[in-house]
Amino acid sequence: MHGTSKAEIATGEFAGRSRTGESTETITRSQTLLFAASVGIIVTNLFAPQTLVGLIGPSLGAAGSESGLVSMATLLGYAAGLFFLVPLSDLVENRVLVLRMLCVAALAAAIASLAPSAASLLTMLFVLGAACSCIQVLVPVAASMAPSGQDGRVIGDVMSGLMIGILLSRPLASLVADAFGWRAFYGLSAGALALLSMLLGLALPRRRPLTHASYAALIASLLELLRQEPVLRRRAFTASLVMAAFSVFWTAVALRLAAAPFDLSQKGIALFALAGAGGAAATPLFGRAGDRGWTRPATIACHLGLIAALALAAWAGAAQTGGSWLPLVLMGVSAVLLDIGVTGDQTLGRRAINLLQPKARGRLNGLFVGIFFIGGAVGSLLAGIAWAWGGWNAVCAAGAAFGVLALVVDWAE
Repeated sequence: MHGTSKAEIATGEFAGRSRTGESTETITRSQTLLFAASVGIIVTNLFAPQTLVGLIGPSLGAAGSESGLVSMATLLGYAAGLFFLVPLSDLVENRVLVLRMLCVAALAAAIASLAPSAASLLTMLFVLGAACSCIQVLVPVAASMAPSGQDGRVIGDVMSGLMIGILLSRPLASLVADAFGWRAFYGLSAGALALLSMLLGLALPRRRPLTHASYAALIASLLELLRQEPVLRRRAFTASLVMAAFSVFWTAVALRLAAAPFDLSQKGIALFALAGAGGAAATPLFGRAGDRGWTRPATIACHLGLIAALALAAWAGAAQTGGSWLPLVLMGVSAVLLDIGVTGDQTLGRRAINLLQPKARGRLNGLFVGIFFIGGAVGSLLAGIAWAWGGWNAVCAAGAAFGVLALVVDWAE
């Protein structure tokens, strides 16, 4: 390490000795749109399995209680990528890193579309999720290019693309699966990722990190960063709770809507999931709320809204007879409220951690998002268990419990 201490690696203080640094270029509107569109396209691979579990599981011989594994594999892979691949953004040139990860993602998606067994599919979904963690290389690049005092605006705008991608991934996957089968979605995704890698290769600005350290030292510094930053620990923990509630709901809601009295087809489920995309419109508002110093009240409002959404979902899902549109409408309203709560919490949390140590943004984002995606993976697994054990009411109760825990953390703060 040539005399570099662990603390210097964690804080990035030694980075000033580098001969190259981050670009001083201020982000333009077209660049912001590029970042937003890119993360939106990539992230579809992480959440599409939530709406495809009803098709993938039976086609590969998986039991009902194991259906959550399909969604969990991608999210766990993403978390692994955040912990072990994203830190490379503080070590190697970011454009090259993004392009290589996108190529791996395209290859994994192509193989997943041909997977002959559950084991091979889960393996490829794990690799796909890990490669998709390049999202968290792109977001810090955008944040580093934001004008002073406008970090929240830029992050919120880019996060709009991310959340739109998350929310549109389910209807898109459902429509493709309804027309051509679930394998077609991964084939389409492979082509989209390959095309995106070519476009970013032409347009993505270069960003050379300031850090001079070994990969092993960067990974070791993750624990030091987590120890040093209470804001990171708190925001990552509440984000993991909120993400768990999000995954519980969206992994199981396709199963509930396919049953009586809703009896929706894959196309109908796609239209329902499309309604939830309205929550992404609130993303820039939360970024601006953070810029104005309203982080804590806005965070509490997000968690209260999440709990209210799951209570409404439980009530709407209790309908036993068909012929009324009201339960389906209320279920859609609950989905929008849930997505707003999750979007707001993540936008405010991401803004807070990006203001901590600019020279360690890659690792800070990797830790933050990795921890909350572990929560998402736990929620996906729990959704299958809760559905098999107690049906929709158990699913909603589990999601609401995560929201209550997040409120407890707010109160402790």
